[in-house]
Amino acid sequence: MSIITVVGAGQMGSAIAIPAAENGHTLRLVGTPLDREIIEHARKTGYHLNLKRQLHPSFTYYQIEQLDEALQGADLLIGGVSSFGVDWFVENILTRIPESLPVLSITKGLWNDPDGTLIDYPAYYARKLEVLAPGRTLSLNAVGGPCTSYELADHDPTLVAFCGPDIKVLRRLKAIFETDYYHICLSTDVTGVECAVAMKNAYALAVSLAVGLSERIEGVGGTLHYNSQAALFAQSIREMRRLLKLIGGHEDNIVYGVGDLYVT
Repeated sequence: MSIITVVGAGQMGSAIAIPAAENGHTLRLVGTPLDREIIEHARKTGYHLNLKRQLHPSFTYYQIEQLDEALQGADLLIGGVSSFGVDWFVENILTRIPESLPVLSITKGLWNDPDGTLIDYPAYYARKLEVLAPGRTLSLNAVGGPCTSYELADHDPTLVAFCGPDIKVLRRLKAIFETDYYHICLSTDVTGVECAVAMKNAYALAVSLAVGLSERIEGVGGTLHYNSQAALFAQSIREMRRLLKLIGGHEDNIVYGVGDLYVT
């Protein structure tokens, strides 16, 4: 059995640990400086204040000052921070862990450079590490696809992709997490998977325009016009596929962006 350390006690960081815990692995949940109340309450009750679920009894809880203790003997580190915490995560966590410890990031989105260039977060972490710790190499992997934290915690059937540069590492991670309700595909196309699931945020706004147009006609709570939503959804998929091809991502990864767009 493996020891898994999760840094970031938010909803998704906590929820993704549930299938691993139910597979018999040891889970150590470390709160960021913003998670103190969550960790303190979970220590006393096992209940997650934001996820609003009872967590598996195999979880143990740590404040950020106990990070070294939580990392001792760990086989996997899960990066459970939001997109607002990626700089904090790489500067305070990734520079401290052993190079032998693989990382699985759940953070969705793309980093926006000052010149407008967008890169996925594993690539951003690697670039930052080159500056902060030259010569340091980590196994940086990520999760993409349609998954809401509370439904995962409730065992709703879920399909996601684990992506990273080394298929052997990905197979190890899949063996740790996969259950009869948490299904995992593998891809070495990190750019394709990460960009597909990030783009859905922008296109979710576009599809939602149809809801606003319906409410302008029918009023809030009135009849929704699904034809217009479907038309915008189809156009979104068409554009997302073209953008994936433009950046060199495999077009098959559009399925993760489409699923995530539907959920969003």
